[in-house]
Amino acid sequence: MTDILRSEWTKIRSVRSTVWTLTITFLLMVGLGGAISAASKATADGQPIPGDDAVMTSLTGMMLASLSIATLGVLVISSEYRTGGIRTSLMAVPRRMSLLAGKIVVFTVTALVVCTVAAAAAVAVGLAILRPASVDMGGAVQSVLGAGLYLTVCGLFGLGLGTLVRHTPGALVSAIALMLVLPQLTGVLPGQWGKTIADHFTTNAGMEVVLDQPGNPLGPWSGLGVYALWVAVAVVAGGVLMQRRDA
Repeated sequence: MTDILRSEWTKIRSVRSTVWTLTITFLLMVGLGGAISAASKATADGQPIPGDDAVMTSLTGMMLASLSIATLGVLVISSEYRTGGIRTSLMAVPRRMSLLAGKIVVFTVTALVVCTVAAAAAVAVGLAILRPASVDMGGAVQSVLGAGLYLTVCGLFGLGLGTLVRHTPGALVSAIALMLVLPQLTGVLPGQWGKTIADHFTTNAGMEVVLDQPGNPLGPWSGLGVYALWVAVAVVAGGVLMQRRDA
């Protein structure tokens, strides 16, 4: 397994798409968070901004950053199918699940480190701009760690969809639909069953680890757990098809 991990690390760090998507993820987190923080300060008319609000404002780049890191997750495997490199990979590692597991481990570690650092930088920049009177440092640290975990799971969602679809545009459209479009649409479903679906639907549940959304009964870790289950379904389904289909 060590050789597989070393090989996958070499792959992921040697392609331009990794550098670009990780850079864009970082810039979206820090740049957009800083821009929104500056706009919020300008409209506050000198009124102090609560610390919790300042932290959340600093992390407003997460929505777009989640798409960027999901794009990297898709490309980790779909690019090999596009170029035919997957055949070489499978010749070197005939055990397909070991190959997929290696990609998952390397991607998870890479994404978690970069996304957590990006979240910490975004909060630091946002707080420097907004200068709230007081900040709950424990809550701020939880938000930073939660943002790093949330974005990493979003990236794994992309990887799972890339394995399932094997086609970069198709997997990206699926990721956008499941992470951004459909979670918003579930909010208009009627009745208690509609609210239950909305509360437990992909990113609606996952965002609980960063922001406690009013009316959602899930806690931070249970919300992330529900989101992780959605991702696990995509990864397992992709793994089953990877095992059965020709390269």
